[in-house]
Amino acid sequence: MKANRRSAPLTLLALATLSAFTASCSNTRVIPPPTPVPTPTPRPAPPPPPPSRPATQGWQDVPITPGDWTWGIEGGQSVARFAGGTLVLRCDRAASTITLQRSGSAAGIEPLTVTTTSGVRTLSATPQAGALAVALPARDPLLDAIAFSRGRFAVETPGLEPLYVPSWPEVSRVSEDCR
Repeated sequence: MKANRRSAPLTLLALATLSAFTASCSNTRVIPPPTPVPTPTPRPAPPPPPPSRPATQGWQDVPITPGDWTWGIEGGQSVARFAGGTLVLRCDRAASTITLQRSGSAAGIEPLTVTTTSGVRTLSATPQAGALAVALPARDPLLDAIAFSRGRFAVETPGLEPLYVPSWPEVSRVSEDCR
């Protein structure tokens, strides 16, 4: 078959038109409308846990009771006071004893527990003018345990807030003055 020269330009024109029509049809896109995104409803925050009272085994992590130690001579006795008298160590040289006195009242003999880094000791404290007091021999190992406790010691009595007291030099001073 012989090609017709007159039909070639028409054929090319037809092919070009057809390809342009096809290209324009394939480029047409149908964009669907956006799907609405549901708005999440805010949930209320859970309530904070209630504060818990520190356990005796974690006494070293509890904040120290506010207050400072002071030392002085009162009536010829070496005396160290913590937090204005909340805890007092008093040396009686004549009797060679040191009285540990914790402010607070009680009807009778109460246990007074002293906790140091080297151990725990419970003593029998007697009421004495608005406080509970225990007299210890001047060379009692508990006094050294208090003085050398790592940073603090604890004094606990039923019915009274526990004391978390720093081990400052005033404690050692009273012990040394009595020995």
